[in-house]
Amino acid sequence: MNIDRRRLLAGFGLGATAIAGGAGAHDGHAMGSFKHGVASGDPLQDRMIFWTRLTPHDGHGLEDIEGELRIGTDPKMAGKPVKVVKVAATADRDWTVKADVDGLGPGTEYFYQFHFGKVASPVGRGRTLPEGRTEDVVLAVASCALFIQGYFNAYGAIAKMDRVDAVLHLGDYIYEYGADQYGAQSPLAKDRPLDPPHEIVTLADYRRRHACYKADPQLQAAHARAPWIVVWDDHETANDSWTGGAENHTPNEGDWAARKAAALQAYDEWMPIRPASPGDLSEAINRSFRFGDLATLVMTETRLTARGLPLDVEKDLPGADGKPDFPGFHRKLNDPSRQLMGSRQEAWLAEELKRSVGAGETWQVIGNQIVMARVMAPNLRRKMGEEAWTGMLAKLPDFIAKAVSVSSALSETIIPVNLDQWDGYPVARERVYAAFKAAKTRPIVLAGDSHSFWANELHDDAGTLVAAEFGATGVTSPGFADMLPGAPLGEALVERNSEVKFADSASKGFVKLTLTKEKAVAEMVAVSTIYAPEYEVKTVKTFTVKPEGTGVSRLS
Repeated sequence: MNIDRRRLLAGFGLGATAIAGGAGAHDGHAMGSFKHGVASGDPLQDRMIFWTRLTPHDGHGLEDIEGELRIGTDPKMAGKPVKVVKVAATADRDWTVKADVDGLGPGTEYFYQFHFGKVASPVGRGRTLPEGRTEDVVLAVASCALFIQGYFNAYGAIAKMDRVDAVLHLGDYIYEYGADQYGAQSPLAKDRPLDPPHEIVTLADYRRRHACYKADPQLQAAHARAPWIVVWDDHETANDSWTGGAENHTPNEGDWAARKAAALQAYDEWMPIRPASPGDLSEAINRSFRFGDLATLVMTETRLTARGLPLDVEKDLPGADGKPDFPGFHRKLNDPSRQLMGSRQEAWLAEELKRSVGAGETWQVIGNQIVMARVMAPNLRRKMGEEAWTGMLAKLPDFIAKAVSVSSALSETIIPVNLDQWDGYPVARERVYAAFKAAKTRPIVLAGDSHSFWANELHDDAGTLVAAEFGATGVTSPGFADMLPGAPLGEALVERNSEVKFADSASKGFVKLTLTKEKAVAEMVAVSTIYAPEYEVKTVKTFTVKPEGTGVSRLS
């Protein structure tokens, strides 16, 4: 232990927030408290990540705090543990604790608890991945949790599931905005105070925001229920991020690379994710998980590794004379040099798909942040009628009315409604579809980011059906239906877009995906409210995908 080094780190704000507000006795035995619960993640057949964070008691210095992780098969942690692993909470990792424990049995449910002196954490549970013949797999798929917008009832519902083998979180686990920005108009904004209250930029800021989220009891319950397999989207760093910056990053906020590094360090510290292998880029978190002989889950990354600057209609559509230059815009859009995943990740994905099909696995599931389907803006103005349309716009805040008007204008064109999605990188998407076909795979694409439920059929440029896609709505984050109450948005999207079979941006919840050899069933699970702690759960829509002899998935 190097006390001077740790004090130096603390002087730069590393770990300072962990020391502030600590609780516990000063008897040398009560070393702190577990304010942020426990979590497991990245399960394999023989190992799993176990996580917690120990908040030191008031007056604790910067010395390491040693403890142990106990793993057993009894929910009450009675009897002799299966494993006991020495761990330590340290200031330079914000007092978070992460253990990658091997030697576990396949398809086994374990219970675990951290002990520091006389202080014990809550008990968590997590199942390792199955090996060999596997009858079924149940996954919960979630994304987009804006803390001040409402209660995390969707996480509470996941925690109460009778069966869930793993939780897939597809990004926007936290949001970087300040309390007076996105979500400030929520009726619960004052009841769910954000920490820090300002927009987060520094390492200390990102650490505090993760701590704020993980203090939520429903999020803690969902983490304790099952292992999580996670990937970030943009808000873990800043809105609409790409390799060289972000929409929500300005020069007065410092160097983008420094902000990104701070965000990713906090993410690594606070999330139950296995660190990248030595030599890999810290942001290259694509990895795969085999669920016996039934499925491979491939987690991809589409934000920070290779994504080029997204096109912008207002900047990129006008020509030299200021008038719309549609041919010029589409030349930019279809430039083959525009990257989203990058060549390295594309090649890796193709190999994972080939390996899975070659192993005789029934399903290949793609964990992906953004909607892959072709989605053009619906013509709500025409569908609603001029009087209803004008009346709706008059009731909207100016910035929302402007966005809706732009979307309405796009509905008269063949420009996609959201260029931040795969629609903004069509040549890169076509390369992914080529990999699907080359592997003769049966892919199910999962998407977050859009704050909407989706059921889509994906086709390549030749019109060949290549995959099914299911989108998870937000845990709390507002969708367009929240901004346009009463507008027939989902119906209009289906009418305009042949690939879209269902869209719902009003519901809040998650997707329950059940895989068997015969079929994959996607249930759109919604909670009745996010504005009260009491809620009901219902299934909004259910879709079934069956593996075809040609290797193509179809919705039914």
